[in-house]
Amino acid sequence: MTGNKKKIKKYLVYFILGLCFAISLIIVNHNYSFYDRPIAEVIETELENVVDVVDLHNNEDKLFTQRIIGKVKNGDDKGELIELTNEYSLSGAYDQEYQIGNDLFITIDKKEEIGLTGTIKDLKRDQFIVIITWIFIFVLLAVGKKQGLYSIISLAVNAILLWYALDIYVENENVSLLVVSAICVILFSIISLLIVNGFNEKTYAAIIITLLGTFISLLIAYLVLWITSENGLRYEEMQYLTRHYRTVFLAGLFIGSLGAVMDVAITMSSSIFELYEKNNDIAEKALKKSGLEIGRDIMGTMTNILFFAYISGSIPVLILYLKNAVPVSYSLSMNLSLEIARALAGGIGIVLAIPIGLYVSIFFVNRKKVKI
Repeated sequence: MTGNKKKIKKYLVYFILGLCFAISLIIVNHNYSFYDRPIAEVIETELENVVDVVDLHNNEDKLFTQRIIGKVKNGDDKGELIELTNEYSLSGAYDQEYQIGNDLFITIDKKEEIGLTGTIKDLKRDQFIVIITWIFIFVLLAVGKKQGLYSIISLAVNAILLWYALDIYVENENVSLLVVSAICVILFSIISLLIVNGFNEKTYAAIIITLLGTFISLLIAYLVLWITSENGLRYEEMQYLTRHYRTVFLAGLFIGSLGAVMDVAITMSSSIFELYEKNNDIAEKALKKSGLEIGRDIMGTMTNILFFAYISGSIPVLILYLKNAVPVSYSLSMNLSLEIARALAGGIGIVLAIPIGLYVSIFFVNRKKVKI
């Protein structure tokens, strides 16, 4: 009977997920009225012109002119046809070719005898975002099952919390972003680890490890920046900020270090507690030795993951610089200085989390032994 209840519950969860998936797809493909900006669906395309172009650095490219007929999907002109022109290049860095079926955000310029004319502003991408989100959810649930569900819940809670915190900072100029970030780091750590791993000593150890590793890494990064007077850091990408760029950068270091440190923290805590659960009589010396081996194994991979995660976002701009014959040293310093600083700060947190995680976890294990 219990087995049948579990099966019914499982199928009910599958049905609810499938229903939510179908409803979300229907909504996102018929949500034109939710937008204030006019949207047009591409119903016809025609390539009008192709021009070979050469820039100042003799880089060859092609410039395409595409004539598009679209159907307005919302607003006062809903149902009317509109003629649009799209220019795009082979590189596709700032433009792209549009296909029949694409939904485009547009501005309606004027009415002609033949119909409406307008300008393309952007591609409506919410359909693709919803599909990718659901793929992520299904994979997470298939692999993690109940833990995967808890991970989704913690991710949603943290996203809402971050949005609320940033909204408070933007609306109040007297609020310190570092204070807001510190509060967020504490709440993110507690919420994420408690929801995913439950209320137990392993989780408590992981929370302490995460907070100690993150705050100490930020302190070290701040001291290094102060001692070196921030030489070598290029803040040009923050030139449009209306708040102090250094504070924003340090807040980014703070939040960025948290994810990697949290991963190491729960890995170290889980490993030490698992070793103890398998053998309650294991000596503290053996626990330390095993914990250090685990820490050394994950240290290299985690620091590399952090490095690649930060650097990957700068690759398109870096290629653009190099393609236009900008010197390599200038290109790297201009585009990678802040990313490398973030990666190094996170790497410091990862390395610190290993010995901190080892001794904090052993402390909780010893407490557990005393209770027994």
